[in-house]
Amino acid sequence: MALNKNEIAQLLELYKAAVFEKDAVKFLSLYDTSSRVFDTWGVWVFEDLESRRPVIENWFGSLGDERVTVNFDDVQITGTEEIAVLTAVGTYAAISLDNKELRSMQNRFTWALKRYAAQWKIVHEHTSVPIANDLTAKLQRD
Repeated sequence: MALNKNEIAQLLELYKAAVFEKDAVKFLSLYDTSSRVFDTWGVWVFEDLESRRPVIENWFGSLGDERVTVNFDDVQITGTEEIAVLTAVGTYAAISLDNKELRSMQNRFTWALKRYAAQWKIVHEHTSVPIANDLTAKLQRD
């Protein structure tokens, strides 16, 4: 059986929906319980799902009335029917109640994915942004 890239594309859609809905339970369900995450913000590494839970809950809770849309560009997927790697550029945009973009940022994604029965889970996530010569983060792609 070959890799079904449409199944992994569906994982991206579930991620986007969970962020937009500010649903921490749905968001975290996309990750394996022992997932290791190298995040862009603040913490060097999360060694499992439970260590990351408060950060995700705080993120969604801090948004107030705002929503966040996520779009993925330059998506590349490779792998087998049991394990895959996805790379992409993600754009996060804060949206006001009247549907206006307030701010946005981009980062680079790498996901290591493992298939469990009929669903894919993120077992490793690495997000990053380039650092300019003056040591500031570049949050928009040139």
